[in-house]
Amino acid sequence: MEIQLWREILSPYDLAVKELVVKFEHLIYEYRNQGQYSPIEEVTGRVKSVTSILDKVQKKHITTDEMEERITDIAGVRIICQFVEDIQRVVEIIRARTDMEIVSERDYVNHKKDSGYRSYHIIVRYEVQTTKGSRKINVEIQIRTLAMNFWSTIEHSLQYKYKKNIPAHVSEKLTNVANAIILLDSEMSSVRSEIMDAQISSQMQAGLVSDILNNIQNLYRVTTKREVQKIQDEFYRIYELDDIDQLRRFARELDVIAEGYRAQTVELTRKDLY
Repeated sequence: MEIQLWREILSPYDLAVKELVVKFEHLIYEYRNQGQYSPIEEVTGRVKSVTSILDKVQKKHITTDEMEERITDIAGVRIICQFVEDIQRVVEIIRARTDMEIVSERDYVNHKKDSGYRSYHIIVRYEVQTTKGSRKINVEIQIRTLAMNFWSTIEHSLQYKYKKNIPAHVSEKLTNVANAIILLDSEMSSVRSEIMDAQISSQMQAGLVSDILNNIQNLYRVTTKREVQKIQDEFYRIYELDDIDQLRRFARELDVIAEGYRAQTVELTRKDLY
């Protein structure tokens, strides 16, 4: 058996996690930048600790030389969704990607574990480039709702505390909570469209405000302070009305004004930035 140089072994897994987190975060950005609802709420990633890997090696009765092939969750990415319906949408997004190959899927959302655990697991093979050449890394992607993630985090902590031997009375309470979370996710789904509309509206408003303030900032450099003050006062007046249509109209009018002054292409100087 070769000596295990753990830092070198785990480095490609760390790279795979970092790249995938960035890619999924960019998906969130793209959806929101286009004024659309993002089925992905949050993305996190991790590489298993050496102790967790060794525990799994013992549990599976395998050698450390076999671990990279036999343990498929050394690298893990967790995708959090707001609603149960979003999970299937994310699964479809992953299936359609060409930069990762699906190895296996396990649906613990519709077929929960006896413990109450629910999540959708996809093992993908993802290629990374290292100083020693390309490597294809197994990565486990877990997709779950906020509520499912809350339950899983608590259950994981209890498993650690009790060394995977959770007392019966605690296990029973966990099962009850898991059932309550199923109900919670169901209730949230019943108002999904209203929540999505509200969030999209909020994102659109934030985008419009950002564009307006950027135009005001640029106009300040090319026109009179008095004129900019009038524009800013009008913006505050419209903003207080809380009317997205009027805010959109004001943004369009301001675009025309800024374009007339060529203010939309004003370069920021070092003094402006600091």
